[in-house]
Amino acid sequence: MKITKINIYKLNVAMSQPIRVPLGVIDSARNVAVKITTESGLYGWGEASPFAPITGDSQESNYMTAQMLAKLIKGKDALATYARMKEIDAFTVGEPSIRSAFDMALYDVAAKAANMPLYRFLGGERREIRTDLTIGLQESVEETIKQAKNILDAGFNAIKLKVGRQGLADVAHVAAVRKLAGPNISIKMDSNQGWDYPTAVANIKAMASLNLEYSEQPIAVWDYDNMARLRDKVDLPICADESVFDHYDALKLVKLGAADYLNIKLGKAGGINTGLKINAIAEAAGAKCMIGCFAESRLGLSAAAHLAMARPNITFIDLDSCYHFKSDPVTGGVIFDNKIGGLLHLPDTVGHGAEIDITASGLEDNIQI
Repeated sequence: MKITKINIYKLNVAMSQPIRVPLGVIDSARNVAVKITTESGLYGWGEASPFAPITGDSQESNYMTAQMLAKLIKGKDALATYARMKEIDAFTVGEPSIRSAFDMALYDVAAKAANMPLYRFLGGERREIRTDLTIGLQESVEETIKQAKNILDAGFNAIKLKVGRQGLADVAHVAAVRKLAGPNISIKMDSNQGWDYPTAVANIKAMASLNLEYSEQPIAVWDYDNMARLRDKVDLPICADESVFDHYDALKLVKLGAADYLNIKLGKAGGINTGLKINAIAEAAGAKCMIGCFAESRLGLSAAAHLAMARPNITFIDLDSCYHFKSDPVTGGVIFDNKIGGLLHLPDTVGHGAEIDITASGLEDNIQI
């Protein structure tokens, strides 16, 4: 099934509520959407959501790279997903976000050709998946509590708190949310590399009584040795995020004993193909995975949700990026439950089920290869 054309769009969506993390502020989605069309008429959609402090790429670099990748695979078999992604991954060691978009689109085509929802195409079956909702770094504890109350009022059963402040300043924020939420709400914290080793030890020990789920990327991405030391030093599970881009990173982390959990983000991994490999390594090592996101619309989140649905070892779900979008450019795909906060519904349409409304505002600069 040959690829006959590839459309590439810039996708810009404003957010009503920016998220501040130690690495920067995400105040809008500046993404790239890709549509791959085949000779049979089947097509697949994918989305890149770059965040330069982590992925090292941008909307502009993704947009330019997409044009080169489109020329690389046009005319070739869309159903040979592994072969196409091997070519794409060999083309550049960078630009993981746009490589992920091509991967999503190819898997969308393959699942459609098999007349299956993507999670079934990947060998999975239906299970409940429910996302947390994130609170960014707030200046005051009062503002953190206000946002936590809104999340609880919306029915969510899990909150993710961005931390990484200096000294022990994070403790008051996390303790206040635990007091508000009570004992049965899952609370996770994510430092985004904001602490050094001594600060991480001090904070995690100071929060020992708060019944937290895990500490995500507490220290620098490169500091595998201190991640392992930290894991031995504290009782709280350690989740690697920025430290794990691909299966090679996953293997290093589990061999060093540096993480209890691995965070798969399609935009880091370059897509589902590598995400499956990361999960397989984690599963073999007895480590659970989480699925995360950057600033994807429901398009990118749909592909990620299908991967999570297909692999029960992906235990923790953090697919909340579009929750504060001012507009929704996507038709079909994953839906947030209006009655049960965080519950995600995947339709049984073939493929990942989502596509961009080409009349949507914020869709710009269509190039066809």
